[in-house]
Amino acid sequence: MTQPQSTFDVVVLGAGAAGLSAALVLSRAQRTVAVVDAGEPRNAPAAHMHGFLSRDGMPPRKLLAAGRAEVAGYGGTVLPGTVSRIVRTPTGFDALLTDGTRLQARRLLAATGLVDELPDIPGVRDRFGRDVLHCPYCHGYEVRRVQVGVLGGLPNSFHQVQLVRQWASDVVFFSNGSALTADQREQLVARAIGVVDGQVTGLDVQDDRLCGVVVDGVGLVRRDAVFVAPTFVPNNDVLAELGCEVDDRGWVIVDETGLTGVPGVWAAGNVVNPRAQVITAAGEGSAAAIALNNDLVEEDVRNAVVLFRLGMPV
Repeated sequence: MTQPQSTFDVVVLGAGAAGLSAALVLSRAQRTVAVVDAGEPRNAPAAHMHGFLSRDGMPPRKLLAAGRAEVAGYGGTVLPGTVSRIVRTPTGFDALLTDGTRLQARRLLAATGLVDELPDIPGVRDRFGRDVLHCPYCHGYEVRRVQVGVLGGLPNSFHQVQLVRQWASDVVFFSNGSALTADQREQLVARAIGVVDGQVTGLDVQDDRLCGVVVDGVGLVRRDAVFVAPTFVPNNDVLAELGCEVDDRGWVIVDETGLTGVPGVWAAGNVVNPRAQVITAAGEGSAAAIALNNDLVEEDVRNAVVLFRLGMPV
């Protein structure tokens, strides 16, 4: 029985837009590539994605399925699983999976993404990606003609409500316990944004549809969609343990090509850039893959010269 391949030019961590885009470029470059993915994409709750040229409105899982098929079509391998640890070796890296699998790689490309931390308000997590939304550029157009709310009390909430107003005319800001300055209230009034003070205690959902926001001391405020500004938390554990430098918020620091401070390790997508949409992440993955392949070519040249001087076949 043939054993599955365990040695690759590149192991890619994560099969989202960034990881699959990188794997596609690398596999077309005749590199042996393994993509390891836990099967929990960040945008899984969303029915559609937007702003991706030629793919606007496509379900996210359909895009990822197409990407996996394209990578496999060029000889790339997509493996289900989670990488628990990366170990430096004389020739590159060993990626250790939680199921005991060991993958050897000359280079690594991390596209492990981020986690959206949501406020602990009943109903928010259950409706997230459906009628509880976070990105106006992704979902604002679809809710432009309905009653929209924005939940306050989070660091970016005030900026978010002003942004949402670009799409929707009927917008209410729920202060949710946060104190608004006189200037902020004036700005809201100037743009015809309603303000509801008081603590948000939950969402009213009927027949699997958001009907409104429940506010302590106020009651039910009818809304058809609600925006919330999550706290973005990078999935950087493996990279941090490997020694990759992160900033004070945990985002992996890379150069213009996606190269981290650890030689041989690139990163792309939301683990580096929390603002990257699907199309942005795909572009970052492609750019990192090109730089990574160039690095491998330079190593291939050095190795070939050594063998040539020894009179050995390349």
